[in-house]
Formats: sequence, structure tokens, C-alpha cells
Amino acid sequence: MSDDNNAPLSAEERAELEELRAEKKRREAEEQARRDRAELEALRAEQAAAEKHAAKAPAPAAPTLAAPAAAAPAPTPTPEPAPRKSREEMSFGERMVATPELKEGEEIPGMPPAQKILIGLALVAVIAFGIYIVLQ
Repeated sequence: MSDDNNAPLSAEERAELEELRAEKKRREAEEQARRDRAELEALRAEQAAAEKHAAKAPAPAAPTLAAPAAAAPAPTPTPEPAPRKSREEMSFGERMVATPELKEGEEIPGMPPAQKILIGLALVAVIAFGIYIVLQ
């Protein structure tokens, strides 16, 4: 007994299909209504808890003229930067990562030597990879 899916539906099958679709829509509508009611109850409970919490909290006191001075935090002193070592006092590692001193008329400091070396190595790697791709 083969099941022929290409044959048109009979009137009984069509009616059954419509009944099943209507039942499915009804169930989905009931489920959506149930979810909406649950969400509404949760929101109401949350709102009631917030109102209860607001009622328990003391009302903020009106600021007086003397209160702002006492309530304002004291400004924290900014630490002064440590004096820079001269190039002769620096170790090799410190010289490699230190930004060179600004020369007269410069606004942007130069790159540290270590950064220049890394950029050069990355450039060499990109060129080598490009040559490898072209030769393959």
C-alpha cells in the first residue's frame, strides 16, 4: 500500500485538516494568553515590591546651606610624575621602550625603538607571506 502524496485531498481529509489547524490556533492562542497573564502578574508583583521598597526607604533630606560643603568629597591630590631618567641612566630595556624626547618644534613624540623593530618584522612577514602565496 503506497502513500501517494501528490493526490489531491478528499473533502473529508480537507475538513479534518481545517479542524486540526483551528485546534492548533486555539491552543496557541490559549498558550499566548497564559504567558501574557503570567508576565502581567510578574510585572505587578515587581511594581508592588518596588513601591513597598520606596515606602520603606526614608525620604531624602533637603540639603541645607552647610551640608554641601560637608558632603562634597575632598579633592584627591594628583601625584606628581616621577622625574625622568636621562638616557645614560636607563637600562637597555628601558631605552628600547622609552619614547624619545621631543625636539624643538615637534608636537608628536617619536616611536620607541622596540616598536619600530616590531613594525619592521611584521612588514617583512607580510611580504614573505605574499611571496609565498604568489609562488604557490
